[in-house]
Amino acid sequence: MKIFIDNANGTLWLSLNLLRWVGFLVPDNFEGRKKKLLPFYSFFWFMFIVGIYVIVQTGDLIQVWGDITLMTGTSFLLFTNMAFITKIINVMVRRDAVLAIIDEGDEVLRSERRIEGKAIVKSSNQETSRLLYLYGLLTVVTVFGWAASAEKGSLPLRAWYPYDTSKSPAYELTYLHQSVAVILLAFLNVSLDVLVTSLAAVCRCRFQLLALSLRTLCHDIPIDEKHLVSPEHKQIVHERLRLCILQHQSILESAAKIKTCFSGHILAQFTVSIVIICVTAYTLALETHDNPIRLIAMFSYLLGMMMQVFLYCYQGDYLSEESSDIADAAYECPWYACPIPLRRSLLVIMARSRRVAILTAGGFSTLSLACFVSIIKASYSFFTVLQQVEE
Repeated sequence: MKIFIDNANGTLWLSLNLLRWVGFLVPDNFEGRKKKLLPFYSFFWFMFIVGIYVIVQTGDLIQVWGDITLMTGTSFLLFTNMAFITKIINVMVRRDAVLAIIDEGDEVLRSERRIEGKAIVKSSNQETSRLLYLYGLLTVVTVFGWAASAEKGSLPLRAWYPYDTSKSPAYELTYLHQSVAVILLAFLNVSLDVLVTSLAAVCRCRFQLLALSLRTLCHDIPIDEKHLVSPEHKQIVHERLRLCILQHQSILESAAKIKTCFSGHILAQFTVSIVIICVTAYTLALETHDNPIRLIAMFSYLLGMMMQVFLYCYQGDYLSEESSDIADAAYECPWYACPIPLRRSLLVIMARSRRVAILTAGGFSTLSLACFVSIIKASYSFFTVLQQVEE
């Protein structure tokens, strides 16, 4: 069995391998004893990373119920954990469909042989990598800031435990668990977000490759004195166009599958993100400047949550835009030199491209930059209400 899962997209490669190593997204290629042990392995990591956290933070939330300041201090990470659980369950339930989408996109990107096409694939990889680096940087600053900001004798994060955490070795073990679990949770949460956004980026890349194929439809095809494709080359152009149509249908089907698999996943994340951004901003507003490391960590967490929403909306917005650009690419090819049946086929492609590929949050909201702005506005509205309640 391979240690690493190969993928043409670097961010997808990282995401797939992290999720595989903790047993959350494992291809069905285990047999015998390994297959029987896999559910226990996955359950162990689930409980270590998020299960215990949800239990102890829910207990703490019950204890401080009614005190808005303490409730917000507990709930911002609790809601993150709840969203994480929703996303993990979704990925594990839809494992086969998700892996099929990944394999299809990977096969297309690896099979690209044109110089211009390879440049498009490389550009797509660089874009997703830059976004991952920024998101990852905010995540690293947040989790290590939390771990380093705890005062002597205190835990990094609020939680209730059925034992005295102020005594040794309970304090050291609990501190270690909180720190390690939060770090793993953060990176796996990033992996789940990157999994979805990278799949959308791969679809975008495939649309760009299709646009290139349409623009170069008559490349190296001689044009006769009547400015038409010569009769002996009509079949070549026809075959190229047929492949473009099949490719277009395949990309649209992949985009539809991504929407089907992750629409609920995105809705859960966006719903929780509105609350988390609001609660984190409220916590920052109340934060004293006595602990600058804690302040930086919380501010980084706020930016990270906004970045998380932005990644989904950014990829969704450009996916729609680039699926629409297929019509322009079809028009840019020398259609005037093609026979009438081929022109009609190009018109069909152009007409179909006007119904753009979209990603949605539960079917309620289309992912776009306008959607991102709406979420930030909603979070700010809740933030002002929370401030008024406290006053």
